[in-house]
Amino acid sequence: MSLFTGAGVALVTPMNADGSVNYEKLEEIIEFQIANSTDAIIICGTTGEASTLSNEEHLECIRFCCEVTKKRIPVIAGTGSNCTASAVYLSREAEKAGADGLLVVTPYYNKCTQNGLKAHFVEIANAVNIPILLYNIPGRTGVKIMPETVVSLCRDVENIIGVKDATGDLSEVANVLALAKRENVEVDVYSGNDDQIVPLVSLGGKGVISVLSNILPQETHDMVASFYAGDTKTSTDLQLKYFDLIDALFCEVNPIPVKKAMNLMGMNVGSLRAPLTEMEDANAARLAEEMKRVGIEVK
Repeated sequence: MSLFTGAGVALVTPMNADGSVNYEKLEEIIEFQIANSTDAIIICGTTGEASTLSNEEHLECIRFCCEVTKKRIPVIAGTGSNCTASAVYLSREAEKAGADGLLVVTPYYNKCTQNGLKAHFVEIANAVNIPILLYNIPGRTGVKIMPETVVSLCRDVENIIGVKDATGDLSEVANVLALAKRENVEVDVYSGNDDQIVPLVSLGGKGVISVLSNILPQETHDMVASFYAGDTKTSTDLQLKYFDLIDALFCEVNPIPVKKAMNLMGMNVGSLRAPLTEMEDANAARLAEEMKRVGIEVK
């Protein structure tokens, strides 16, 4: 059973002027997402600056999101760590808080083997009863989950159900899905790259965990929904319409540009936590121009 089909938002974590989490604003942007057809909320992932949240803040954000969402759409909590014990702790607490599923990134910096990855993910999965999506983003973590590892984990571990693929390599996605088909294993694959949504779902993916959805939730939802409704022209047109905006949203490391975009829209999500810094002026100007080009009002 899939956690969701469509466009889930990789939600930012809004901050107050003093750098603390702005829970009032967090509620506001969750309601904005639900009102605009987002299919799932992914809280405390990369875009949510989870790596600079304390454990207490991390878990409070998850609890708060579950309370606000009230099961209207699934809440998927980022609970990965480079320490297996820490990931187990966060995952258990997220389940207690009411999360519908977990997004668990590969251990970063350690650069463990594929056997090490398997042991890490199995230990986390055995500690909880809710579904888990693996998060494959080697550009940030320094290690890739190989297709054979993804498929074996989904085959052998009941509550590991799929992967968010942010490798940027569509051949890698095709390899995962082809191997899964050959072995008759169910693997839910979600794009971790907004510029590859339509290509990935055309291969059999379930949708996207999206940064773009922070500013264009309805449009990102429609991109996937129209494809599954058989209207591939609309889906493709939307992918191409927002291609240059997506490029601008990743011209500096995520979530620097998307927080800038939300602030330009008047959403006032605050600044970033160190070591992330504000967007460079030239890149911010480019982002603003791309936003205007697609009809987003810049304030």
